[in-house]
Amino acid sequence: MSFKIAIIGAGSVGFTKKLFTDILCVPEFADIEFALTDLSEHNLGMIKAILDRIVEANSLPTKVTATTDRRKALEGARYVISCVRVGGLEAYADDIRIPLKYGIDQCVGDTICAGGILYGQRNIPVILDFCKDIRELAEPGAKFLNYANPMAMNTWAAIEYGKVDTVGLCHGVQHGAEQIAEVLGAKSHSELDYVCSGINHQTWFIDLRLNGRRIGKDELIAAFEAHPVYSQQEKLRIDVLKRFGVYSTESNGHLSEYLPWYRKRPDEITRWIDMSDWIHGETGGYLRYSTETRNWFETEYPQFLEAASKPLDASKRSNEHASHILEALETNRVYRGHFNVKNSGIITNLPQDAIIESPGFVDRFGINMTSGITLPEACAATCISSINVQRMSVHAAISGDIDLLKLAVLHDPLVGAVSTPEEVWQMVDEMVVAQARWLPQYADAVPEAKERLSKSKVKTRDWAGAARRNVRSIEELRAEKTALKQAG
Repeated sequence: MSFKIAIIGAGSVGFTKKLFTDILCVPEFADIEFALTDLSEHNLGMIKAILDRIVEANSLPTKVTATTDRRKALEGARYVISCVRVGGLEAYADDIRIPLKYGIDQCVGDTICAGGILYGQRNIPVILDFCKDIRELAEPGAKFLNYANPMAMNTWAAIEYGKVDTVGLCHGVQHGAEQIAEVLGAKSHSELDYVCSGINHQTWFIDLRLNGRRIGKDELIAAFEAHPVYSQQEKLRIDVLKRFGVYSTESNGHLSEYLPWYRKRPDEITRWIDMSDWIHGETGGYLRYSTETRNWFETEYPQFLEAASKPLDASKRSNEHASHILEALETNRVYRGHFNVKNSGIITNLPQDAIIESPGFVDRFGINMTSGITLPEACAATCISSINVQRMSVHAAISGDIDLLKLAVLHDPLVGAVSTPEEVWQMVDEMVVAQARWLPQYADAVPEAKERLSKSKVKTRDWAGAARRNVRSIEELRAEKTALKQAG
């Protein structure tokens, strides 16, 4: 079969390579076309060279094109995949740096909280541009697969305002299931059957069965507390499991910034996080990791290109949803996964307009969600708090209403636990001014925001956060990788 896949933000080199190799693990897909597009010609050149090397090494008829002209890439595409980060690491640094001045300590800052909300403001106008191009240029009925964060806000905007057939995709559920299978002593992940439901990055394992036997709260707590690694790395997550009765999909660091209880006092933060890796709660951890990864890739690019000459191995196909969804839609091989879509009755005790993440099955008829799921009350309450923030954030991004944006940030659980209304109002002004070039919808609001900042008497602090680490040099990264090889 032959069809076209457009990847927007293909300059995310490592992730694009993973999606590409996953898709080519489907035998029927050898003759398809990949159209790569990105703002960066430099990154496009690197990823195209890698993908061309893979095609050549495996003697495939696959076609790969690359262009900075997004509309050209979208012409005739049946599937469009987005993995963009609007504003790049420069804007992302402000998402972490500015809230710290007001006492808000984030680990990732890409979903909700101050950083995630501003990230959404940058992304949503661009997402709507993508949708317009898809409607005008792509194959009729083209499907938009959104991998970009903030997942719920981006998907909400694409469905509600972009009017494009959209599904949001994330790997948090798979990673959480892998942990659970490990602590329960499963010989393989296939022994664990589970139902996970909620909203992206706040999804809950509400039904767990190991070889058909239901796993209860007490058994799961005991298994995590006995694990030599997870008992230390996932302290906050285990505490939520004890109190809510169900395990969250999200990492210790991610989960910590969606709740109002664990990161509101600097002296409490270090009690709940673990510094063995960024994902367990380090201040600005993902920003540091992303910066190091970019620097490492730029330096070690020849090695990445060399590795692309290896034969494809279908056994190493990842659990990212995209390739499995495309395979199901095109070949009718049924795939079960967890997908981000508009609620519309899927979860009974969450708002109908919300973007939820829940189980579904894919075949040639499309993505078919399992309806009638009811979350435990505490899980629903936590999700609803975030949904209310997401809804206001999307509406603010569409309208350019800076007052609504401030109200969205004010209602964020962690922001509300840390900052006063006066601090929130000034912080949002400061973030909008700093990121004005990526926020066209707020152009009229920027002059007044600057004027307010010039007269403000709200005090800020010069604070790096409770658990910040410096970006490591290439030499430090190389020495660490060498040490790990020698130890392993």
